[in-house]
Amino acid sequence: MMGFIDLLLKTRMTAQNLTTEAVQAALQTVLDLNTGKSFVASKALKNLVVSGSEVSFDVELPYPAKSQIPAVRANLIAAAKTVAGVENVSANVISKVTAHAVQRGVQLLPGVKNIVAVASGKGGVGKSTTAINLALALSAEGASVGLLDADIYGPSVPMMAGIDGRPDTQDGKTMEPMHSHGLQIMSIGFLVDADQAMIWRGPMATQALEQLLRQTNWKDLDYLIVDMPPGTGDIALTLSQKVPMTGAVIVTTPQDIALIDAKKGIKMFEKVGVPILGLVENMAVHVCSQCGHAEHIFGVDGGKVMAKEYNIDYLGALPLSRTIREQVDAGNPTVVSSPDGEIAGLYKAVARQVALAIAQKNKDFSSKFPSIKISKET
Repeated sequence: MMGFIDLLLKTRMTAQNLTTEAVQAALQTVLDLNTGKSFVASKALKNLVVSGSEVSFDVELPYPAKSQIPAVRANLIAAAKTVAGVENVSANVISKVTAHAVQRGVQLLPGVKNIVAVASGKGGVGKSTTAINLALALSAEGASVGLLDADIYGPSVPMMAGIDGRPDTQDGKTMEPMHSHGLQIMSIGFLVDADQAMIWRGPMATQALEQLLRQTNWKDLDYLIVDMPPGTGDIALTLSQKVPMTGAVIVTTPQDIALIDAKKGIKMFEKVGVPILGLVENMAVHVCSQCGHAEHIFGVDGGKVMAKEYNIDYLGALPLSRTIREQVDAGNPTVVSSPDGEIAGLYKAVARQVALAIAQKNKDFSSKFPSIKISKET
């Protein structure tokens, strides 16, 4: 026969379970506006504890979302308080970016969780400007971000980032990344004079790039953005094969000529097993600063049509703007020069979609596996 104390404990435990279930059901109604899923369904909700009228829990977002966290936290707390008896709610909402799978047979780079290539089939489409603003947008949301200028023959990132000088070395073998606007940056432009022509054949340029990538002491990066060289030649192909890439972003203008070359870039990444995270249509429209007239100088929706044709995500359109050019030429790209402006908002929207696309990829578990050592018995 059950004793009074046993019955009391069982009743209290049942009430506790019911309260926990009720709180979880209430939290189920709060949706992640970026994914459309509830934080419960996506398993972002962790460590839910109900103790009397006290509720505490953690929510781990798999993408950087510094600007959104206060609103997310407020919505979750409000939902938990709709449960009868809940008075105090402690909600800890954080972003936790993890490493995701790369091409088969390519190991991750130490100190770097995810590498994103920003590429185009041809030069002159604003790839480097897009790359640095994308990096800055991810950084603005709280991620640790690096930027590698992979254009050996025409490095432009040092000027765009507003820095010069030479990288430091502690051991004579590796280099410390340069820093600007919160980014860790490396470029061949830091190692040669600005007016020096790099007259190197493909193998030499490729080797130099691999050294820049692997001999730089990147420090705990969530994302390393690689500003790829234009085109699909030896350097771009070798990098795509040897660099552990989580995915690639294709930059193009709506112009037919640019789209032809962008298709080649897509095919190159497909052949080496690098997933395309999406396509950015740059210089999509020009708005006259005098009269406000909008003109599609390079055509209309060419990038959007191509993204649909190749079944890849269309990340958005960016304008042909003198302001973008002036800001990046001055070493203060749009996302840091006008962080609350409309154009910065477009770059941030693109960055958010890229981060979401990465978060949905398979995680990398190679670090979880124990290393196998074979020893010879004596």
